[in-house]
This record gives sequence, C-alpha cells and structure tokens, in this order.
Amino acid sequence: MHSEWVLNAWQTSNTDATTYVDSQKTISASYRNLKVNIKERTAAVIEALSDAIPNPTTELQYHSAYELLVAVILSAQCTDKRVNMTTPALFEAFPTVGALAAASPEEVLPYISSISYPNSKAKYLVDMANGVMTHFNGQIPSTREELMQLPGVGRKTANVMLIVYFNEPAMPVDTHVMRVSRRIGLVSESCKTTEAIEKALLRHVPKEKLSTTHHLLILHGRRTCTARNPKCSTCPISNLCKYHTHNAAKKIN
Repeated sequence: MHSEWVLNAWQTSNTDATTYVDSQKTISASYRNLKVNIKERTAAVIEALSDAIPNPTTELQYHSAYELLVAVILSAQCTDKRVNMTTPALFEAFPTVGALAAASPEEVLPYISSISYPNSKAKYLVDMANGVMTHFNGQIPSTREELMQLPGVGRKTANVMLIVYFNEPAMPVDTHVMRVSRRIGLVSESCKTTEAIEKALLRHVPKEKLSTTHHLLILHGRRTCTARNPKCSTCPISNLCKYHTHNAAKKIN
C-alpha cells in the first residue's frame, strides 16, 4: 500500500492549482517527504511499475552465457533491437566461445558492422573469447571479479551477467537506470556516479527484487521516462516522482 504522503502528493500534483488555496504549501511538504523517505518511495515505485510492466526481463535474445555476454558487450551505446538483429548471423558463424577465440577481429567485423563502434567491439569480442579459453577453461566465469578480468567487460556488463544469467544479486547501472533513479528520487542528489547509484540502490531495494527493479527501471526509462521530453502525463509513477512533483510546484509559482 502506498503511504498517505504519496497519495497527498498525487492529489496535489494532478489537480488544478485554483482548486487548492494552499496547494503550494502542500506540494512543498510532499516534496520534503519525497526527499527523506527514499526507501519507502522505492518500495512504492517498484509496486507501481510492476503493475504497469508485468514480467520485466532483458530484451536481449540469448541461449547461453556465451551468447548473453557477447550480446551485452555489443549493446553498449546500441539498442537491444539492433543487437538482436545482428547476433543470429554472428552466432551461426561463431557458435561457441572457442570458435570466436579462433577468429580474428577482421573476420568478426562484417557480422557486427551495423553495431556502434564495430571495430573496437570486434577486437573486444575476440580478446574476451581468448581470455575465457586461456584463463577459464572455455567456461564463462560466474563472479564479478573474474568477469571483469575479460577484455571489454566492465562492471556494468559483469553485473548484467550476474543478475540475468547467474541469478546473483547485483544492480547494473546503465544510462537508463542512472537517469531514472536520480530523476524519480530513488537515490540522493549526491549520487553522481554509476557506482554511487549502484550502492544506493543496493541499500534501498530488497535483494530478492533487485533483478525485477533493474529491468523495471530500464524499461520505464526506454518507454516513458525518456531523456528528452519524459512522458509525465502518462507516467504510472508521476505521483511518486521527485522530478514531477518539483515541476508541479514550480508551475504553481
């Protein structure tokens, strides 16, 4: 159940200013509550987004840890839709990590030419595959520390592997999670880096809901809470959002 201050925030931010003589004071009070009740708001946001986006999951298509790792590396600064259009032919040509390790970047490049930064990613993929073969006996490692030893695998990519494939608690922070969590107010304004946001979300989100929350924030960021012109009028959590409430207060002024 959403708390009373959440309902008050919704009533205030969605009602014409002329209806409430003291609306500005009410919004200001709700805004202060939004700032201090981060954990409570996080729980309410998860609940509301879960109703709006049932069964959230990754949109990348894969059948193994190897395929997911390749897809995640390719997805950096590229849409999942484009990656999914690219990987079938790539995996047909290089069906295993061993096959990819035996290839050269020049052989991989034609299969990923439509992906952003194809030259760099072709080299990352081949180097990653060689790292798996050389250091992990051909098996994709299952810990963050080991994954991050592979070329082309940073903290976010490692966290995606943990939470999506290995079902381990983690909170990958990409541009969507970073933007949405700060805009809504799920993290404090002092959280300005991906690692700071990751640590804050790990504190506020129950371990068993980390995977769901991660995908909810990504999908909400893609569909509604976009970087430019967020769709606040149709947003299912505008009543919980610091950004929306703050803007409502400014309009009344």
